[in-house]
Amino acid sequence: MVNNLSEKIGTKTACDVFGLPRSTYYYQPEPEVQADFPSKRKLPDFAYSQQEKQEILNIMNSDIYMDQTPYEIYASQLDEGNYLCSIRTLYRILDENNQVNERRNIKRTNTYQKPELLATEANQIWSWDITKLKGPEKWTYFYLYVIIDIFSRFVVGWMVAYRELSSLAQKLIKETCERQNIEAGQLTIHADRGSSMRSKPVAFLLSDLGVTKSHSRPYVSNDNPYSESQFKTMKYRPDFPKNFNCIAEARDFCRRFFDWYNREHYHSGIGFLTPESVHYGFADEDLLNRKNVLLKAFEDNPKRFRNKIPILKNRPKSVWINKPENIGKMVK
Repeated sequence: MVNNLSEKIGTKTACDVFGLPRSTYYYQPEPEVQADFPSKRKLPDFAYSQQEKQEILNIMNSDIYMDQTPYEIYASQLDEGNYLCSIRTLYRILDENNQVNERRNIKRTNTYQKPELLATEANQIWSWDITKLKGPEKWTYFYLYVIIDIFSRFVVGWMVAYRELSSLAQKLIKETCERQNIEAGQLTIHADRGSSMRSKPVAFLLSDLGVTKSHSRPYVSNDNPYSESQFKTMKYRPDFPKNFNCIAEARDFCRRFFDWYNREHYHSGIGFLTPESVHYGFADEDLLNRKNVLLKAFEDNPKRFRNKIPILKNRPKSVWINKPENIGKMVK
Protein backbone atom coordinates (compact mmCIF):
# COMPACT_ATOMS: atom_id res chain seq x y z
CA MET A 1 0.00 0.00 0.00
CA VAL A 2 2.68 2.49 1.02
CA ASN A 3 4.88 1.32 -1.80
CA ASN A 4 2.14 1.94 -4.35
CA LEU A 5 1.31 5.34 -2.88
CA SER A 6 4.95 6.42 -2.93
CA GLU A 7 5.05 5.85 -6.68
CA LYS A 8 2.14 8.28 -7.15
CA ILE A 9 2.84 11.09 -4.67
CA GLY A 10 6.48 10.54 -3.80
CA THR A 11 8.26 8.71 -1.00
CA LYS A 12 8.52 11.68 1.40
CA THR A 13 4.83 12.55 1.15
CA ALA A 14 3.79 8.89 1.49
CA CYS A 15 5.91 8.45 4.62
CA ASP A 16 4.44 11.63 6.11
CA VAL A 17 0.91 10.35 5.49
CA PHE A 18 1.60 7.11 7.38
CA GLY A 19 3.83 8.78 10.02
CA LEU A 20 6.85 6.64 9.18
CA PRO A 21 10.46 7.84 8.81
CA ARG A 22 12.02 7.36 5.43
CA SER A 23 14.90 5.43 7.02
CA THR A 24 12.39 2.78 8.04
CA TYR A 25 11.01 2.69 4.51
CA TYR A 26 14.45 2.19 2.99
CA TYR A 27 16.20 0.02 5.59
CA GLN A 28 14.18 -1.38 8.48
CA PRO A 29 10.47 -1.85 7.77
CA GLU A 30 8.32 -2.64 10.81
CA PRO A 31 7.01 -6.22 10.98
CA GLU A 32 3.36 -5.15 10.83
CA VAL A 33 3.91 -3.21 7.58
CA GLN A 34 6.45 -5.60 6.10
CA ALA A 35 4.09 -6.84 3.39
CA ASP A 36 2.98 -3.37 2.26
CA PHE A 37 6.20 -1.60 3.08
CA PRO A 38 9.10 -3.78 1.87
CA SER A 39 12.70 -2.75 2.42
CA LYS A 40 14.37 -1.08 -0.49
CA ARG A 41 17.83 -2.08 0.69
CA LYS A 42 19.36 -4.83 -1.42
CA LEU A 43 21.82 -7.30 0.04
CA PRO A 44 25.26 -7.17 -1.56
CA ASP A 45 26.24 -9.91 -3.96
CA PHE A 46 28.87 -11.23 -1.51
CA ALA A 47 26.41 -11.57 1.42
CA TYR A 48 26.01 -15.04 2.92
CA SER A 49 22.72 -16.75 2.27
CA GLN A 50 20.66 -18.16 5.09
CA GLN A 51 21.73 -21.66 4.13
CA GLU A 52 25.41 -20.70 4.21
CA LYS A 53 24.99 -19.08 7.63
CA GLN A 54 23.36 -22.22 8.95
CA GLU A 55 26.23 -24.35 7.66
CA ILE A 56 28.76 -22.05 9.39
CA LEU A 57 26.73 -22.18 12.62
CA ASN A 58 26.65 -25.98 12.46
CA ILE A 59 30.44 -26.04 12.19
CA MET A 60 30.84 -23.73 15.21
CA ASN A 61 28.46 -25.87 17.26
CA SER A 62 30.07 -29.16 16.27
CA ASP A 63 31.80 -31.33 18.87
CA ILE A 64 35.18 -30.16 17.63
CA TYR A 65 34.56 -26.43 17.91
CA MET A 66 31.85 -26.00 20.53
CA ASP A 67 34.49 -25.31 23.22
CA GLN A 68 36.41 -22.79 21.12
CA THR A 69 36.05 -19.08 20.45
CA PRO A 70 35.43 -17.67 16.95
CA TYR A 71 39.09 -16.62 16.86
CA GLU A 72 40.20 -20.22 17.45
CA ILE A 73 37.67 -21.59 14.96
CA TYR A 74 38.82 -19.10 12.33
CA ALA A 75 42.50 -20.03 12.80
CA SER A 76 41.80 -23.77 12.90
CA GLN A 77 39.81 -23.67 9.66
CA LEU A 78 42.56 -21.72 7.92
CA ASP A 79 45.08 -24.37 9.00
CA GLU A 80 42.82 -26.98 7.39
CA GLY A 81 42.69 -24.99 4.16
CA ASN A 82 39.13 -23.67 4.64
CA TYR A 83 37.86 -20.13 4.86
CA LEU A 84 34.45 -19.88 6.47
CA CYS A 85 34.08 -16.11 6.85
CA SER A 86 35.60 -13.28 8.84
CA ILE A 87 35.80 -13.39 12.61
CA ARG A 88 33.32 -10.54 12.81
CA THR A 89 30.86 -12.52 10.67
CA LEU A 90 31.30 -15.53 12.93
CA TYR A 91 30.27 -13.37 15.89
CA ARG A 92 27.42 -11.87 13.86
CA ILE A 93 26.04 -15.32 13.05
CA LEU A 94 26.27 -16.34 16.70
CA ASP A 95 24.51 -13.13 17.70
CA GLU A 96 21.67 -13.76 15.25
CA ASN A 97 21.14 -17.11 16.98
CA ASN A 98 21.51 -15.80 20.54
CA GLN A 99 24.74 -17.70 21.09
CA VAL A 100 27.16 -14.92 21.96
CA ASN A 101 27.80 -16.39 25.39
CA GLU A 102 29.36 -19.45 26.99
CA ARG A 103 28.21 -22.38 24.84
CA ARG A 104 29.81 -25.11 26.93
CA ASN A 105 28.31 -26.94 29.88
CA ILE A 106 30.17 -25.24 32.69
CA LYS A 107 30.51 -26.69 36.16
CA ARG A 108 28.85 -24.22 38.46
CA THR A 109 30.81 -22.79 41.37
CA ASN A 110 29.95 -24.47 44.61
CA THR A 111 28.37 -22.43 47.35
CA TYR A 112 30.69 -22.83 50.30
CA GLN A 113 29.22 -22.55 53.76
CA LYS A 114 30.78 -20.03 56.11
CA PRO A 115 32.52 -21.87 58.97
CA GLU A 116 31.12 -20.98 62.40
CA LEU A 117 33.20 -22.47 65.21
CA LEU A 118 33.02 -21.83 68.94
CA ALA A 119 35.67 -22.64 71.56
CA THR A 120 34.99 -22.21 75.28
CA GLU A 121 38.15 -23.95 76.52
CA ALA A 122 41.51 -25.15 75.29
CA ASN A 123 41.84 -28.08 72.89
CA GLN A 124 38.39 -27.66 71.38
CA ILE A 125 39.30 -25.82 68.17
CA TRP A 126 42.71 -25.85 66.52
CA SER A 127 43.69 -23.86 63.47
CA TRP A 128 46.61 -24.85 61.28
CA ASP A 129 48.33 -23.40 58.26
CA ILE A 130 51.59 -23.41 56.32
CA THR A 131 53.74 -20.39 55.49
CA LYS A 132 56.92 -19.98 53.46
CA LEU A 133 60.26 -18.90 54.93
CA LYS A 134 62.77 -17.49 52.45
CA GLY A 135 65.81 -19.68 51.88
CA PRO A 136 69.41 -18.84 50.98
CA GLU A 137 68.78 -18.36 47.25
CA LYS A 138 66.10 -16.58 45.27
CA TRP A 139 62.94 -18.67 44.82
CA THR A 140 64.00 -21.15 47.50
CA TYR A 141 61.85 -21.63 50.58
CA PHE A 142 61.41 -23.64 53.73
CA TYR A 143 57.89 -24.51 54.82
CA LEU A 144 56.67 -23.80 58.34
CA TYR A 145 53.69 -25.84 59.57
CA VAL A 146 51.95 -24.38 62.64
CA ILE A 147 48.98 -25.62 64.71
CA ILE A 148 47.47 -23.08 67.13
CA ASP A 149 44.71 -23.42 69.71
CA ILE A 150 42.29 -20.57 69.00
CA PHE A 151 41.02 -20.31 72.61
CA SER A 152 44.42 -19.95 74.28
CA ARG A 153 46.47 -18.88 71.22
CA PHE A 154 48.94 -21.56 72.34
CA VAL A 155 51.01 -23.08 69.54
CA VAL A 156 50.51 -26.77 70.20
CA GLY A 157 52.65 -27.99 67.31
CA TRP A 158 55.01 -26.76 64.59
CA MET A 159 57.48 -28.10 62.07
CA VAL A 160 59.88 -26.71 59.44
CA ALA A 161 60.32 -28.83 56.32
CA TYR A 162 61.81 -28.61 52.84
CA ARG A 163 58.47 -28.94 51.11
CA GLU A 164 54.71 -28.99 51.60
CA LEU A 165 53.50 -32.57 51.80
CA SER A 166 50.34 -34.12 53.15
CA SER A 167 52.40 -36.91 54.76
CA LEU A 168 54.32 -34.34 56.82
CA ALA A 169 51.10 -32.62 57.86
CA GLN A 170 49.68 -36.02 58.82
CA LYS A 171 52.71 -36.76 60.99
CA LEU A 172 52.58 -33.37 62.75
CA ILE A 173 48.86 -33.58 63.51
CA LYS A 174 49.12 -37.11 64.85
CA GLU A 175 52.06 -36.31 67.14
CA THR A 176 50.41 -33.11 68.38
CA CYS A 177 47.15 -34.89 69.22
CA GLU A 178 49.08 -37.52 71.16
CA ARG A 179 51.08 -34.89 73.04
CA GLN A 180 47.91 -32.97 74.00
CA ASN A 181 46.03 -36.19 74.92
CA ILE A 182 43.20 -35.49 72.51
CA GLU A 183 40.27 -37.89 72.82
CA ALA A 184 37.84 -38.87 70.08
CA GLY A 185 35.04 -36.35 69.59
CA GLN A 186 36.87 -33.63 71.52
CA LEU A 187 38.58 -31.58 68.82
CA THR A 188 37.83 -29.73 65.59
CA ILE A 189 40.75 -28.76 63.34
CA HIS A 190 40.22 -25.80 61.03
CA ALA A 191 42.35 -24.96 57.99
CA ASP A 192 42.19 -23.27 54.62
CA ARG A 193 41.81 -25.16 51.34
CA GLY A 194 45.44 -25.85 50.52
CA SER A 195 46.36 -29.14 48.93
CA SER A 196 47.79 -30.58 52.14
CA MET A 197 44.78 -29.46 54.16
CA ARG A 198 42.32 -31.19 51.82
CA SER A 199 44.42 -34.28 51.14
CA LYS A 200 43.00 -37.74 51.67
CA PRO A 201 45.78 -38.90 54.04
CA VAL A 202 45.02 -36.02 56.41
CA ALA A 203 41.28 -36.61 56.12
CA PHE A 204 41.70 -40.34 56.89
CA LEU A 205 43.92 -39.54 59.88
CA LEU A 206 41.41 -37.10 61.35
CA SER A 207 38.67 -39.67 60.88
CA ASP A 208 40.73 -42.31 62.68
CA LEU A 209 41.46 -39.91 65.55
CA GLY A 210 37.82 -38.88 65.87
CA VAL A 211 38.69 -35.27 65.00
CA THR A 212 36.25 -33.08 63.07
CA LYS A 213 37.70 -31.15 60.14
CA SER A 214 36.68 -27.68 59.00
CA HIS A 215 37.78 -25.57 56.04
CA SER A 216 37.74 -21.89 55.12
CA ARG A 217 35.89 -20.60 52.10
CA PRO A 218 38.11 -20.07 49.05
CA TYR A 219 39.95 -16.73 49.05
CA VAL A 220 38.50 -15.66 52.42
CA SER A 221 41.45 -15.08 54.75
CA ASN A 222 39.14 -13.97 57.57
CA ASP A 223 37.94 -17.55 57.89
CA ASN A 224 41.34 -18.49 59.32
CA PRO A 225 42.26 -15.35 61.33
CA TYR A 226 44.21 -16.89 64.20
CA SER A 227 46.81 -18.61 62.05
CA GLU A 228 47.17 -15.51 59.87
CA SER A 229 47.62 -13.32 62.96
CA GLN A 230 50.23 -15.62 64.45
CA PHE A 231 52.26 -15.61 61.21
CA LYS A 232 52.12 -11.80 61.15
CA THR A 233 53.35 -11.61 64.74
CA MET A 234 56.31 -13.81 63.83
CA LYS A 235 57.28 -12.05 60.61
CA TYR A 236 57.00 -8.57 62.14
CA ARG A 237 59.39 -9.40 64.96
CA PRO A 238 62.52 -7.20 64.92
CA ASP A 239 64.79 -10.24 64.84
CA PHE A 240 62.97 -12.01 62.02
CA PRO A 241 65.65 -12.48 59.36
CA LYS A 242 65.34 -11.50 55.72
CA ASN A 243 66.17 -15.08 54.77
CA PHE A 244 67.50 -18.28 56.32
CA ASN A 245 70.79 -19.78 55.18
CA CYS A 246 69.77 -23.35 55.98
CA ILE A 247 66.90 -25.32 57.43
CA ALA A 248 68.75 -25.74 60.74
CA GLU A 249 68.87 -21.96 61.10
CA ALA A 250 65.12 -21.73 60.36
CA ARG A 251 64.33 -24.39 62.93
CA ASP A 252 66.51 -22.72 65.54
CA PHE A 253 64.75 -19.38 65.04
CA CYS A 254 61.29 -20.99 65.22
CA ARG A 255 62.22 -22.88 68.37
CA ARG A 256 63.21 -19.64 70.11
CA PHE A 257 60.23 -17.72 68.71
CA PHE A 258 57.55 -20.23 69.74
CA ASP A 259 59.09 -20.59 73.18
CA TRP A 260 58.78 -16.79 73.56
CA TYR A 261 55.34 -16.71 71.96
CA ASN A 262 53.87 -19.36 74.25
CA ARG A 263 55.55 -18.45 77.54
CA GLU A 264 56.43 -14.75 77.46
CA HIS A 265 54.24 -13.02 74.89
CA TYR A 266 51.39 -11.02 76.47
CA HIS A 267 48.69 -11.59 73.90
CA SER A 268 46.14 -8.79 73.46
CA GLY A 269 43.42 -11.22 72.34
CA ILE A 270 43.43 -13.09 75.67
CA GLY A 271 43.55 -10.18 78.10
CA PHE A 272 47.34 -9.70 77.85
CA LEU A 273 47.98 -13.09 79.35
CA THR A 274 50.48 -15.57 77.98
CA PRO A 275 49.11 -18.39 75.79
CA GLU A 276 50.69 -20.97 78.09
CA SER A 277 48.88 -19.62 81.18
CA VAL A 278 45.50 -19.76 79.42
CA HIS A 279 46.10 -23.15 77.81
CA TYR A 280 47.16 -24.90 81.00
CA GLY A 281 44.81 -23.12 83.43
CA PHE A 282 47.14 -20.62 85.16
CA ALA A 283 45.24 -17.58 83.88
CA ASP A 284 42.77 -17.23 86.76
CA GLU A 285 45.61 -17.15 89.29
CA ASP A 286 47.47 -14.53 87.26
CA LEU A 287 44.34 -12.40 86.96
CA LEU A 288 43.70 -12.64 90.71
CA ASN A 289 47.24 -11.45 91.42
CA ARG A 290 46.79 -8.52 89.05
CA LYS A 291 43.47 -7.63 90.66
CA ASN A 292 45.05 -7.59 94.12
CA VAL A 293 47.82 -5.31 92.90
CA LEU A 294 45.29 -2.89 91.42
CA LEU A 295 43.16 -2.88 94.58
CA LYS A 296 46.18 -2.13 96.73
CA ALA A 297 47.16 0.71 94.43
CA PHE A 298 43.60 2.05 94.66
CA GLU A 299 43.60 1.86 98.44
CA ASP A 300 46.93 3.66 98.65
CA ASN A 301 45.81 6.51 96.43
CA PRO A 302 42.11 6.53 95.43
CA LYS A 303 42.33 10.02 93.95
CA ARG A 304 44.75 8.78 91.34
CA PHE A 305 41.92 6.57 90.09
CA ARG A 306 39.33 9.36 90.57
CA ASN A 307 37.80 7.32 93.36
CA LYS A 308 36.74 4.58 90.99
CA ILE A 309 37.88 1.03 91.55
CA PRO A 310 39.98 0.05 88.49
CA ILE A 311 38.54 -2.63 86.25
CA LEU A 312 40.91 -5.35 85.15
CA LYS A 313 40.79 -6.55 81.54
CA ASN A 314 39.64 -10.15 81.62
CA ARG A 315 40.28 -12.95 79.21
CA PRO A 316 37.44 -13.93 76.84
CA LYS A 317 35.19 -16.76 77.96
CA SER A 318 34.51 -17.86 74.39
CA VAL A 319 36.26 -17.51 71.06
CA TRP A 320 34.60 -17.66 67.64
CA ILE A 321 35.55 -18.16 64.06
CA ASN A 322 32.78 -16.18 62.32
CA LYS A 323 30.36 -15.54 65.16
CA PRO A 324 26.78 -15.74 63.79
CA GLU A 325 25.04 -12.38 63.60
CA ASN A 326 21.76 -13.73 64.94
CA ILE A 327 23.30 -14.79 68.24
CA GLY A 328 22.51 -12.32 71.01
CA LYS A 329 24.80 -11.16 73.75
CA MET A 330 27.07 -13.93 74.94
CA VAL A 331 29.68 -14.17 77.63
CA LYS A 332 32.87 -12.75 76.24
